[in-house]
Amino acid sequence: MCGIFGIVSKRDKLLGPTLIDAGLRLSYRGYDSVGIATINENGIIDLRKDAGKVTTVAERFNFKEMIGKRGILQLRWATFGEPSMVNSQPHLDSEGLMVGAHNGNVVNNAELREEFIAEGMIVRSTNDGESCVHAVERFIRQGFSMIDAIRKAYDVLKGDYAFVIGKADDDRLYAFKKGSGLVAGIGDEFTVVSSDLPSILPLTRNIVFMNDGEIIELSDQCFTIYSVSTGEVIDRSAEIVEETMEVAQKGGFDHFMLKEIHEQPKVAEELLHLWNNSPSIDVTVEALKNARNIYFVGCGTSFNACVAGAVYFNRLSAKTTIPIAAPQFIAQYNRAIGPEDVGIFVSQSGETKDVLNAVEIARKQGMRIFSLVNVVGSTLTKLSEKWLPLVCGYEISVPATKTFTNQLVAFLYLAYKVAAKDINELNQLPDHMLKTIEEAENQVREILTYVQDWNDLYCLGYGITYPIALEGALKLKEITYAHCEGMLSTEFKHGPLAAVTKDYPIIFSTIREDIPLIISGINEVTCRGARAIVIGPKDERLESNAHHTIRIAEPTPEFASILTIIPLQLLSYYMSVHRGFDPDFPRNLSKTLTVD
Repeated sequence: MCGIFGIVSKRDKLLGPTLIDAGLRLSYRGYDSVGIATINENGIIDLRKDAGKVTTVAERFNFKEMIGKRGILQLRWATFGEPSMVNSQPHLDSEGLMVGAHNGNVVNNAELREEFIAEGMIVRSTNDGESCVHAVERFIRQGFSMIDAIRKAYDVLKGDYAFVIGKADDDRLYAFKKGSGLVAGIGDEFTVVSSDLPSILPLTRNIVFMNDGEIIELSDQCFTIYSVSTGEVIDRSAEIVEETMEVAQKGGFDHFMLKEIHEQPKVAEELLHLWNNSPSIDVTVEALKNARNIYFVGCGTSFNACVAGAVYFNRLSAKTTIPIAAPQFIAQYNRAIGPEDVGIFVSQSGETKDVLNAVEIARKQGMRIFSLVNVVGSTLTKLSEKWLPLVCGYEISVPATKTFTNQLVAFLYLAYKVAAKDINELNQLPDHMLKTIEEAENQVREILTYVQDWNDLYCLGYGITYPIALEGALKLKEITYAHCEGMLSTEFKHGPLAAVTKDYPIIFSTIREDIPLIISGINEVTCRGARAIVIGPKDERLESNAHHTIRIAEPTPEFASILTIIPLQLLSYYMSVHRGFDPDFPRNLSKTLTVD
């Protein structure tokens, strides 16, 4: 989830402070490296960059002294290439005559790098932002104008991204949008372009919103928008924006958690795009196919995803997998594992101490180590034979939402590959997620009144929805501070049934094939006065037995299990807000747990 910012001024001026400030305003998006390039009126490019925080790198390379007529800043959240000076952005073309930076993922980066090298270009990094620059360079070399070169590069670069580029002998900047955010601003004798509003609003309120498939050409006083497909000029005026900085950072949502719930379809789509072009996938899948035993290891939300992954593997590939909480992995399996076994270790941060402890033991025993990680360059990525990126960008809210659903998508993807199922089926999932978010909002609000004041409740699932019940209960505990226990619906009668009183809220999640069993559980509690709330497919049997139903589409049972978590995330969020808590920063909790 990188951030880009570009500025064009009327004449050479001190741009460093403006670019530093823009970087600080973009830093909420999360990043691991920063870079600035300025281009002066004589066409000299000054490029300074490195891994690290804005203030640290700015001081080390004296960003504040940088002068130019045009400037580009980039904050990088690593996906291709570990955080380093060479992989930091912006990037130069072969001759150092163009400089550019991107936000997003170019999924055919590896193939393009080989092509560019074969064409005689100087490729300095493994970062996909550099591929954007060389894609434009390819067509400039062939004699195309800047606009036409960008149009052709747009078709070559696969994935979701936005990109800004400048040329030494051209006094303009150019930017184009393909799936990632891009907005421009018009000021007094300057124009700007950025990934999002927060970096622009302190400079100007005259905003130009870009659409996919569009190029914007920025001079010091005006802009022109072109269609990528036709090359024709698009007539569009700037709009006056009144949003506050905080609202802009949250994309108009009241909290980052709600924003990140709504981002889940997009990051799922980006994961699928990226993994379809990842050479690490085949190595991982082959290891899973040949393993004696497979262990899925994680903590908290990541452990719940491991449980779901084990169910997916059983249902789709008939492959036995063992989900285990990282601390218990050592106690339960440290003497049983060996070189014939494969472990997939799951951590959003890649720094979770319990997971790293388990990896240390597994490595000593010779186990093959693979991982699902969101933070490139983290300790877990360095300890893994192969690591697979979760591609979620920065998750600001402490409760995991989009990182959890992408973990589910990742496990489902691997299960499909091991089973040799058509991976293209998964491309439908993001649209189903988007529709579920849209439809679940009002349904959740309708049942909120029946649960919002209870400090004790249960979340029950069975089979494929059992791990969803675990995660739903965890979300409720994390941000509402109510006690909620997630468990198998069939286990409820073995003790917890004694807790049921009048109107006691019990949430069930189910897929269609498990409805008869879930109905038994529903009646087991409703006959004792409980209030049953069911998340599942539209079905007359559920409607007639439960007090409330939240309907979820069921394209496949596996898809349905992923969709089912969305209403539970929303319920947790709205219940937390009703209680006057900040769902983004619940008490006593941290995003990254680096202690035992």
